[in-house]
Amino acid sequence: MCRFEFEKNKSVVYDPLNCLVGCTTCANICPANAISFPPLETVESLLSQATVHHAIEDDLIGRKEELAKPLEEHLNKYKFIVDKKIQAGPKNLIVYLKQATDNDKLNDFIPGQYVNVCSPDKNWLCRSYSVCNIPDKDNDEVQLYMRLVDGGRFTGWAFNEMKEGDVLNLKGPFGAFRFQSTEDKSLLFIARGAGFAPIKSIIEQVLEINPSKNIILYWGVTDTDDFCLLEPIKRWLNIDPNLHCILTARVASSNFTPPVGVVFHQGTVYNALANSHFEDFDLANMDAYVAGPSKTIKEVINVLLIRGFSKDRIFVDSFGLK
Repeated sequence: MCRFEFEKNKSVVYDPLNCLVGCTTCANICPANAISFPPLETVESLLSQATVHHAIEDDLIGRKEELAKPLEEHLNKYKFIVDKKIQAGPKNLIVYLKQATDNDKLNDFIPGQYVNVCSPDKNWLCRSYSVCNIPDKDNDEVQLYMRLVDGGRFTGWAFNEMKEGDVLNLKGPFGAFRFQSTEDKSLLFIARGAGFAPIKSIIEQVLEINPSKNIILYWGVTDTDDFCLLEPIKRWLNIDPNLHCILTARVASSNFTPPVGVVFHQGTVYNALANSHFEDFDLANMDAYVAGPSKTIKEVINVLLIRGFSKDRIFVDSFGLK
């Protein structure tokens, strides 16, 4: 978001400490086309280097007083306690949070949305994580799926130092990724890596309303050791006779066995999607929900368009490093 700074006679970023890296919304909505960004590929290449990411973070924090604008009072802020952390494989962490006080109940989020998370003891910017679970007025729990970033400050701390009982600050909820389909639509869900978090939340919302919904789920990871949330999939298969699940991984461990009723392909999720058969489904009457890194998103969308999906029925949640 931008605003005009009359003293300097120019447009400036309204709240740079809460900007989403890679977002180009400012340029898209600027009526004078006065804002431009480098290609997304350039941004992704730079952010893939943890040292670059940290240098930008340090610069922003060093200029916090200069940059900060009076937006904080408009943000929903909560304190949550780490109730449980489960490491599933070398690079995956499932974190269960509970509210610190009665005023910190985060039960108004929409499945598919994310929260900004930070440790009050660290001088770092917030990291964004999609909420894995669905809202429950009787349960204050928030589930997050964290993927270890090589050299990453926050995930390195979360994996190695964060303890049960630690307090985290949450802001949000944010994001427009959500369920938008009418009752007559069949559903295709495609997730890559931690993109499974918002997909999981939306599927649970759908099944709560219609436990016999026609659903196809693709979840792709790098290594089969990264399939850290298989229990919900097993539960969904027992609930919904019309749910089909395809798992993909580039590397398959010798001891990996897919759950009963699940199909496994070695390779990328978009290649598996390209080679799949949808004869039993009317593609013109199907909506697709896609979540994961931008490179995978692009490949998946290309496949979907070739297969006959309507572009305006493909809903996307794309993200970079955390």
